[in-house]
Amino acid sequence: MTKQDFFKTFKNQSYVEQLQKIERKFEAFHNEASNTTELTIYGIIGNAYWEDSISASDIDQALKNINGDILINLNSPGGDAVDGIAIFNRLMKYKNEHKAKIKVNVDGWACSAASLFPLAADETVMGLGSMLMIHEASTVVWGTKRDMRKEADVLEKLESGIIDIYMTKAKASREEIHKMVDDETWFSAQEALEMGFATATGTFSNKDSEITQLRTQLATMQEEIKQLKNQSQNEDPVPVPAPAAAAKRIFF
Repeated sequence: MTKQDFFKTFKNQSYVEQLQKIERKFEAFHNEASNTTELTIYGIIGNAYWEDSISASDIDQALKNINGDILINLNSPGGDAVDGIAIFNRLMKYKNEHKAKIKVNVDGWACSAASLFPLAADETVMGLGSMLMIHEASTVVWGTKRDMRKEADVLEKLESGIIDIYMTKAKASREEIHKMVDDETWFSAQEALEMGFATATGTFSNKDSEITQLRTQLATMQEEIKQLKNQSQNEDPVPVPAPAAAAKRIFF
C-alpha cells in the first residue's frame, strides 16, 4: 500500500489533506539529570512500506540501553494497526521491566494506530485543540470471495484485540466502544478526558498552575507594599511636640 492509498482508507475524506501535512519527526533524547527519555513521535505509524513512517522497530531501538521514565510527544494520523499494537505492547513491557512511568503529551492528533499509545501511559495530557480518533481497521485485498471473507475475519479479530486495549482505560461498555470504533469517533481533549483515554487537558500541569498562582499573588503583594510606601511618603509629616523645658533648680 502506498502512502496515498493509506490516506484513502479514511472514511471522512475531508481531512485527508490535513493528515498528509503531518511531517515525520522522530527524536529520542535522554535527560541524565532526571533520568527521563523524551521521544518525539510525529507522522505516520508503519513499517518499511513508507520511508517517512515510524515503526515498532524504531521504538524498540530507542528503548534499548536506557532506563528511567519516558515522555512521549505525539502527533500522528495513525497507520499500520499491527505496528501500533506492537508499540503499545513494547511500551508496556518496558514500563513493567523498569518499573518506570510513561507520560504522553498529545500535541496534535492521536488517531487510529496512534490512539493506542496513550493507553500505555500512566499520564496522558491532551494539549489545547488536540484530538484522539478511533475507527475500524481497514486493508486492501485482491483475490477471490473466499480470500475476502478470510480477510474480513482477520479484521474482526484484529479489531477485537484493539478494543481489548481501549477497554483498559475506557469509561464505557465494550458494546459502546465497539460502536464508536464502527462509527469512526473523534474525541476532543475534554471528551478524551471524560472517556478515560486522558488524565488531563491543557498545556500546564497542576504544579505549573500552582506556581503561576503563587507568582501572581507575590506580585500583587509587592505592588500593594509599594503603594503603601508611596502613600506614606506623600502624606504631611505629623508634628512632633517639642520636649518640655527643664525645671530650674533653686538652691538656698
